[in-house]
Amino acid sequence: MLVGRSAAGKTTLCQRISHQDLVYHKTQTVQVVNQTMIDTPGEYLQRMYFRGALMVTSVEADVILFVQDATEETTWFPPSYNTQFNKPALGIVTKADIASSEQIENAKKFLTAAGASRIFVTSSVSGEGVDELLEFLGYL
Repeated sequence: MLVGRSAAGKTTLCQRISHQDLVYHKTQTVQVVNQTMIDTPGEYLQRMYFRGALMVTSVEADVILFVQDATEETTWFPPSYNTQFNKPALGIVTKADIASSEQIENAKKFLTAAGASRIFVTSSVSGEGVDELLEFLGYL
């Protein structure tokens, strides 16, 4: 299950993994992609009264992917957010192709503070880090 703010790159990452054209698409509701990925709306993280929907949806997931846009200066993930889920949590830094090394390091710090046990740095545009993520998850 992918969790992150709006425009963090969750849907684009799903498109990359599914070998689809990268086309911006605003996720309005929970969507199951290729029967393997649960793409969630950013508002579910950004609005506290929707966060319960993430917990309910996570029941169907094997792993929670916290998605953090590397170009963002802040995060929406509270400290130790992983404790809300009874699942392993991984961190995914997105948009590495347009971020500085300092921005990537800040994104990693946000994800570590949120409780991500392992962090992958990715770019859905260039493909950087996507194969490493898939291999770790057992898809390659």
